[in-house]
Amino acid sequence: MEAPPPYNLCNPNKKSTIINRSYTLLHSVAITSLIFYRLSSFFHSTPFLPLLLAFTSELILSVLWLLSQAFLWRPFIRQTFPERLVQDKNDDELPAIDVFICTADPEKEPLLEVMNTVLSAMAMDYPAEKLSVYVSDDGGCGLTLYAMKEAWEFGRYWVPFCTRFGIKTRCPKLYFSRYDDEFLGQGYEAEKEKIKLKYKLMEKQVQKAESNGKMLGEFNTKNHPAHVEFRVSNMISNSPYILVLDCDMRCNDPTSAKQAMCFHLDPKINSNLAFVQFPQKFHNLSKMDIYDGQLRSTFLVKWPGMDGLQGPMLSGSDTDFTQLKQYLGPSNELVKSLKSAKYNTDVTSRLLEETRFLASCKYEEGTQWGKQASIFTFKYIHITIIIIYASLICRKCFLSFEKQVGFLYMSLLEDYFTGFNLHCEGWKSIFYNPPSPAFLGTATTKLNDTLLQGSRWNCGALQVTCSRFCPLIYGLKSRMSLLQRMCYVYFSLQPFYFFPIWCLATIPQLCLLHGIPLYPKVSNSWFMVFSYIFIMSQLKHLEEVLSTGDPIRTWWNEQRIWMMKAIISYTIGMLNAVLKLLGLKEANFVPTNKVADDEQITFYQNGLFNFQASTVVLTPLITLVSLNMICFAAGATRTIVDGSFNAMFGQIFLSFYVLTVQYPLIDGMIFRKDKGRVPTSVTLLSLAISASFLCFGSLVIKS
Repeated sequence: MEAPPPYNLCNPNKKSTIINRSYTLLHSVAITSLIFYRLSSFFHSTPFLPLLLAFTSELILSVLWLLSQAFLWRPFIRQTFPERLVQDKNDDELPAIDVFICTADPEKEPLLEVMNTVLSAMAMDYPAEKLSVYVSDDGGCGLTLYAMKEAWEFGRYWVPFCTRFGIKTRCPKLYFSRYDDEFLGQGYEAEKEKIKLKYKLMEKQVQKAESNGKMLGEFNTKNHPAHVEFRVSNMISNSPYILVLDCDMRCNDPTSAKQAMCFHLDPKINSNLAFVQFPQKFHNLSKMDIYDGQLRSTFLVKWPGMDGLQGPMLSGSDTDFTQLKQYLGPSNELVKSLKSAKYNTDVTSRLLEETRFLASCKYEEGTQWGKQASIFTFKYIHITIIIIYASLICRKCFLSFEKQVGFLYMSLLEDYFTGFNLHCEGWKSIFYNPPSPAFLGTATTKLNDTLLQGSRWNCGALQVTCSRFCPLIYGLKSRMSLLQRMCYVYFSLQPFYFFPIWCLATIPQLCLLHGIPLYPKVSNSWFMVFSYIFIMSQLKHLEEVLSTGDPIRTWWNEQRIWMMKAIISYTIGMLNAVLKLLGLKEANFVPTNKVADDEQITFYQNGLFNFQASTVVLTPLITLVSLNMICFAAGATRTIVDGSFNAMFGQIFLSFYVLTVQYPLIDGMIFRKDKGRVPTSVTLLSLAISASFLCFGSLVIKS
């Protein structure tokens, strides 16, 4: 018999593979030559300290570059056919899904945004009896509970309306704000107006509650009464699949769940498939995208590369009832629920009491929730997950699944940490980038928020690096491939970019000021090695940008924001991780601010940086730009006077490159007069720090 058509197709990206591997080979030769040059001339050059710092920076960059090549080794392209799934499976045969929407702070995560996410999830094109939506409010806010009740009431009308007319945009806010409406059958316009009035009424009710401070009681955010927690789903719906969404990650394509099921229900791959991951995409990105909100390199280059590097099948041992209670806590009903994947419709008073117990913040004390991985395998259940890459930091709790007691919390980057443990156990994950965005979130539109969000991510990565779960050493005998491990090691060591960027933005410039060469003369054949590495790195980056369909300005913007993140995000993340390691500070989760005023949005849409940021964020950036301006002007003048341009060209070019890439900072310091300019106080402070560094650095070099 002829085999039925597949639900999905997977093909290697041969063109990218050839380009990537050729680049890796040639670039490796160039880097090896650079290291040989540095070692052979190391003890014949003076002064020693600047050369040592420059060489150390080059070594760190080389190691991180080598690790990053694992992402490029075997990129995949996937395609799904949900229409075939619908033809083969009726509604009764599709597995149930629990949808979890995580929120924490209504002041930073607007309630109407959360409500729209909930409503878009409720209206997904999936059998209603197989879909359960939960909201986990980690802040314990009564206003959020009130808003969810209003959303549920509106959903009673919204979901049937979407189903009846086949609405494609199932987020109410986006649906009612669009202009390209179409006729969808008799009675559509009249019904649409009725639904729109109900939506406006819901908006007014919630806005009124917000303005009145309607809290429905006071709550303790550390141990508040249960709203909805993940463990509770085991007692109520107990679905075998889980969809995790950030509070602002709206369901853009109603068929997204069925698209994921095209992988989970494929018998060739579902036995060891842990999760399907969609890319993070946003509805509020500007054409300029000056803050790299789309994270293009991650979701369009690195993730497709990792898609071809996942591990083999899972193997493990069974456990008994008593052992489960030691890890999952004292709830007998929770442990029993793990033996059954049946949907529970009989919500008795005893069950409600048990769910409140499970949802309490103190339930997990004395258990292994969020701490222990690789302990046991449930004999009678196979729970897998669909993870939407909605947020790197907002997934606070999770349902138990095989070989894992929920999300592991010990790091601020719990998704990275949990995924690493899953892959160590041999589980496989899939990255799927559909033609139409499956989910749309809200990107940060302010420099301050972008850089501080990055500092939290990097602090979390370093927490893992400094723990027993360090990817360099943990699970060396695990089922994870070498290339897959290299990807995890790269992310765990990524914060170390801070050192070479700080060094290369200061040391060559200081030496330029004093006429001390750190690079070969232009007439020296070794200069070609340095030139090749720089030029080919730029061309490879440009090739990646163009291959993903982005304009050339994306290449330039990404370089700028990467430098800023290395200076601020990586540095602050490193300091916070060290303080946490020394017990001097507790790493805490702070939601990213998703509230934006009109002025802030105007700056962002016009491609203007908003420098209304904290002094801690701005001062290092302005200091380094000021330092490069001084050294470039004075150093270039000196080389013209004494005729040393041939020897100092490398350092002159480096300063010029930094100033060109970071021109918006110069513009904000000198030319801009609007509210988004760099504050005068920050400019003066930065100039003072730059002058102090130059004076102190001069003394060190001359000594």
